[in-house]
Amino acid sequence: MNEDDFNESDVIEATDENWEELIENQEKPMVVMFYLPTCAHCKDIEPYFRQYATEFRDSCTFIRMNGLLSARTARRYAVRATPTFKFFCRGKPIKEEVGMVYPSILRKSIEDLVRHGNECVLHTTPMPDEVSPYE
Repeated sequence: MNEDDFNESDVIEATDENWEELIENQEKPMVVMFYLPTCAHCKDIEPYFRQYATEFRDSCTFIRMNGLLSARTARRYAVRATPTFKFFCRGKPIKEEVGMVYPSILRKSIEDLVRHGNECVLHTTPMPDEVSPYE
């Protein structure tokens, strides 16, 4: 697959303003890439992220969030480095990959999310959003 095969609409650019609506209305598992515009590792992995978005478009939703423009959402999900990939099922974060992950590892995580995401979320006990050791 080359870059011309990517469909821009396969990746949604989310913000703090539209995040709640996106996550509440999402029936498919989601992969969210938190990035910074100046992050070299983000630029390296993004073509793979876009390729996977096209490849898995029928079974998974792919979202990008700029950590500078969406700082509230990044803090909410404890994003401390970029890129950070958060995997969601039924609106619940169930896994993450942080830093420059190998494309094959990212792909495997996406495949696992699609295959087992619903099962994982049933066995996960989410922490309330308001819990923070710093408050």
